[in-house]
Amino acid sequence: MIQAQNLTKRFDDFVALDHLSCTIPQGCIYGMVGSNGAGKSTFLRILTGVYRAEVGTVEIDGAPVYENPAVKQTIAYVPDTLYFLPGATMERMAHLHRSIHPDFDFERFYKLTKSFGLNPKKPINTFSKGMKRQAATILALSAKPQYIFFDETFDGLDPVMRTVVKNLICEDVLERQATAIITSHSLRELEDTCDQLALLHKGGLVLESDVQNLKTSLFKVQIAFAHDFSQDAFGGIQMLQFVKRGSVANLIVRGDRDETVARLQAMAPILLDVLPLSLEEVFTYEMEALGYTSDVLEV
Repeated sequence: MIQAQNLTKRFDDFVALDHLSCTIPQGCIYGMVGSNGAGKSTFLRILTGVYRAEVGTVEIDGAPVYENPAVKQTIAYVPDTLYFLPGATMERMAHLHRSIHPDFDFERFYKLTKSFGLNPKKPINTFSKGMKRQAATILALSAKPQYIFFDETFDGLDPVMRTVVKNLICEDVLERQATAIITSHSLRELEDTCDQLALLHKGGLVLESDVQNLKTSLFKVQIAFAHDFSQDAFGGIQMLQFVKRGSVANLIVRGDRDETVARLQAMAPILLDVLPLSLEEVFTYEMEALGYTSDVLEV
């Protein structure tokens, strides 16, 4: 389990993380979404012990991470900006990983390099951007860590490779009860992969929930009556948005779906449709409710 409490990190006068707290349970895929500068990369670097927070604490399985080699052995980190030893092949990098991660699995390493069509004896600096991302992912997964952190995991990967990487991450989580954190600019990249999603903006956690609750706690209602009506007619129903065009109103509602539908049906509408929202829509409406503009996410 990962527990972060009140994390704050500054770079000169820029606040990268602002009193961020979260708990990430064992055996889940945790997605973090946000724009550039939201704090995603800084958060992962604190989790891996690259940075130390000025304020707050972060613990993995009850132990601090910073300057703790025993904890770092359980972590594999694929950063946004990749680094490989100058002139190194994947085989050389694999031996480097083996010196850090005692459980590094060479059998899996060679199996994955073959599946991805990568030559482990070829210098990585001759690889394309997407191939380098694949190489870093293979090395991380072959280490068989308990915690796997991916920063902009799918950047540079084609659609087929994105699906392959997603499946590999899911397999590790299911089979070994590993914990994965994936950051991205786009909800579409994470919607079908993550168990939990968090939205970061300006170093703070705007929203955090499991995927199913995110999908069900908000919903859209289309409703019409034989008589004229306004938003005042829906007292007691929590709405994030009310838009009326002609005789039909569109409502974005938060609450229990069955209870809300029962209340609306009791008002004898001539039209009543309840529609699910995509995660993209959920995050947009939640942010607008908190006063954020819809351009925070790249969607």
